[in-house]
Amino acid sequence: MADAQIELHLEVGSQEIKAVELLAGHCGLSRGQLKRTMRNGALWLERKGHVQRLRRADRRLVPGDVLHLYYDARIQQQTPFEAQLIRDEGDYSVWFKPPGMYSQGSKWGDHCSLPRWAEQRLQPQRSAFIVHRLDRAASGLMLLAHGKGAAARLSELFRQRLLAKQYRVKVQGEFPQGDIQMDAPLDGRQALSRASCLSYAAVSNQSLLQVDIHTGRKHQIRRHLSGLGFPVVGDRLYGGGDGGDLQLQAVRLAFTCPMTGQPRDYRLPNSLLISL
Repeated sequence: MADAQIELHLEVGSQEIKAVELLAGHCGLSRGQLKRTMRNGALWLERKGHVQRLRRADRRLVPGDVLHLYYDARIQQQTPFEAQLIRDEGDYSVWFKPPGMYSQGSKWGDHCSLPRWAEQRLQPQRSAFIVHRLDRAASGLMLLAHGKGAAARLSELFRQRLLAKQYRVKVQGEFPQGDIQMDAPLDGRQALSRASCLSYAAVSNQSLLQVDIHTGRKHQIRRHLSGLGFPVVGDRLYGGGDGGDLQLQAVRLAFTCPMTGQPRDYRLPNSLLISL
């Protein structure tokens, strides 16, 4: 069972039944494994057209309910990386996402994602909704909303590009001095980034950059820098792989809070910044 993958879709018959009892009769997992799988977000309940994660093993199901189980042993054996709370603003919170942590869960589970980490640790406890993403391999600041209304309003800031987003990136090679604009289109769409060199280490032949992005294309910073001949250190996808963590970090988010109208400027503490 070390690499087992199970996908089940079970409809409740004519009688009420507990979720764990229904599942136990249709897969080779123990009740303990099933309960852990449910806590880890890999079981979904479909009721009257609405689908949501089901975490409670004793939840009673009624006729017409459908359970969807997505069990992957390798995913269930993963343990979450530890995120760090930067600021709790009530309607939303700001976190340091470490490299390796997921920005969001999947149908196979969410226990290693930042939103689930936050839901289990914030006081008072609240639901967490993502409003933007960081690549799993990247690190840095992420916003989580704690209500659908706040999520919609914060998402709109990102959609309208009403935030200042700044990154710190370590690249291979000696990057030119000055403010370098990178505007090569990506996937047929406009893409704009600006980079400036903060420092250069001749011994490792690596440069530390500050990058500001004005669009949000997939892997924008990584692709732009690789296209210029300065791949990001640790970027195995675009030519900078060396076996270490991806050296790309979101270090600043600044915007006007849509709930209060107050300016907000969040910066990653110096102790968490990547350096040469």
